[in-house]
Amino acid sequence: MNQEKSFISLPIGVLVVSDTRTEADDVSGLTLVECLTASGHRLHQKTIVPDNIYQIRTVVSNWIASDDVRVIIITGGTGVTGRDGTPEAVLPLLDKVLDGFGETFRMLSYKDILTSTIQSRAIAGVANGTYIFCLPGSANACRTAWEYIIKDQLDSRTKPCNLVQLMPRLTEK
Repeated sequence: MNQEKSFISLPIGVLVVSDTRTEADDVSGLTLVECLTASGHRLHQKTIVPDNIYQIRTVVSNWIASDDVRVIIITGGTGVTGRDGTPEAVLPLLDKVLDGFGETFRMLSYKDILTSTIQSRAIAGVANGTYIFCLPGSANACRTAWEYIIKDQLDSRTKPCNLVQLMPRLTEK
């Protein structure tokens, strides 16, 4: 019997990494919240931390350990200048890296920013059954990643496969 799968709404944490952004002027985090809620997912929490690997790791580690978070999307700190340290903060926490995410993101970004895409250190992976996506800090980059990669991979109906069907800790809440 071929039954169509139903959509599963996931709790998602959004972490904004920035030394300058506040809730009053954070466009990228707000863009991600709008995208995920418009797609039917639930915001667990949105937090802003400075570009400090230990503060990033603290938030990410707590969300990884929580049964209340299934996905973490981080925006900011993925460049090559200043204190950009999101990949260095997150990589040691990952059980597995999803190399295809960064490759696909840079391929898609090339259409808009040409060779400047080599400066992006966007990464993704999984830790304790929680999927983590690290995106550049621009709202356009967040929108590109969501619309062309993340949205479909977080939709249980996407064929031939999606990340939702691989979430070992998934329980509908």
